[in-house]
Amino acid sequence: MRRLDIIDGMRGYFLVFMLINHLVFIGGYWLVEINHRQLAFVEDAQGFVFLSGLLIGLVYARKMLKYGKDEGSRKVYSRAFELYRYAMGLILAVLLVRMVLPGGHEAWWNWLGDTDFSDPLRLAAIATFIFQPTFMDILPQYTVYLLFAPTLIWLTLKGQWRTVMVGSFLVWFAAQLGVHRLVTVPLDTLVEGSDEQGVRVSFNMMGWQIVFFTALVLGTLTAQKKIDWTSIFAPEKTFWPKVALITVLFFLPLRVATAHGFMPDFMIGKFASLEVRADFGPVYLVNFIAVAFGMAWLLIAGPRHSNAVVRAVADGLIWVFTLRFLQLLGRHSLQVYVWHVVIVYAVYYVDQRTPELSQLTKTVIAVVSIGLLALPAIWRERDKFFGAGEAVAVGNTMGATPASATTKASARISPK
Repeated sequence: MRRLDIIDGMRGYFLVFMLINHLVFIGGYWLVEINHRQLAFVEDAQGFVFLSGLLIGLVYARKMLKYGKDEGSRKVYSRAFELYRYAMGLILAVLLVRMVLPGGHEAWWNWLGDTDFSDPLRLAAIATFIFQPTFMDILPQYTVYLLFAPTLIWLTLKGQWRTVMVGSFLVWFAAQLGVHRLVTVPLDTLVEGSDEQGVRVSFNMMGWQIVFFTALVLGTLTAQKKIDWTSIFAPEKTFWPKVALITVLFFLPLRVATAHGFMPDFMIGKFASLEVRADFGPVYLVNFIAVAFGMAWLLIAGPRHSNAVVRAVADGLIWVFTLRFLQLLGRHSLQVYVWHVVIVYAVYYVDQRTPELSQLTKTVIAVVSIGLLALPAIWRERDKFFGAGEAVAVGNTMGATPASATTKASARISPK
């Protein structure tokens, strides 16, 4: 499969802002406020999950079409096990470092609780994704989704994509009603540790799965060539892009109000019940659909639009997502994501062990950290950077591993 370079750039973009958002300093730092999440109920994690699901559908649907359901499923499960190893390895590494670093237990207590190797119940909770340390919650989510992916890909290949989407929506709706609490509440009591923490997760998988599996269905249909993206996102078809823009503009003042505490108390209670991030509430779902549709239209149809302003906006987005640095990160998103967690934990430890840093120092640390993000990607493409011969980049994503080398930068998204 030809790698869609612009998707690599988007994943790299999300990884950079994920790092910026996850760096935690005493007293905060200004750079974290320069973010699209301040203007809409759309965050990097949503885009990251969506793109991973899209690639899962693209890559493994083609494998099933070529090798059959069983072989395709085996490859998906193998990928799930690889993600599980990364997730467990990351946690074990942090716990080992915590044991030897002075003040490590206290510095990371807010993120790890009393977790250590002497507590088998907590370790079992970690191994089963019931307890997820801070910023170590995306890999468990992907791993679980991959366990369901082969069946859903196969159903989609057999023309049952509507059934898959209805099922995904019902599971999402059940999450909004709190059905999952029938399991999580008693489980929380069962696995509660000495730190009074039991179930600890940032993402309700029942809610967030709608992002992943919607993308998976789209990727699978694209692999079957049942979606003509250039026809759907045509320059002359502007009704739905306008609806998307109106939706984003409608929520803009609401997002600003919630981000800066301007929303009045008599309103915030009602509004907050619909914008629960952990459950991927209705506000987040509507905003994500609007932003995702608008971005897709700009990237595909925008460069061909008759309006110069639209073309300029589209060209600007394409320029960002074709930056080589971002594409480098995106080609190795799994390793870069794991490395970003290491950076975040290291910076947090240093910040906790030193007097409050100045805003300039925090900014320098953030910028250096962004540069350091590329280390795993550079290592994996070391022949290209340091070797004498022509190198082939080793592609690696959260959800799929296309078997081709990197291609030249693409100016637009294309299913072909």
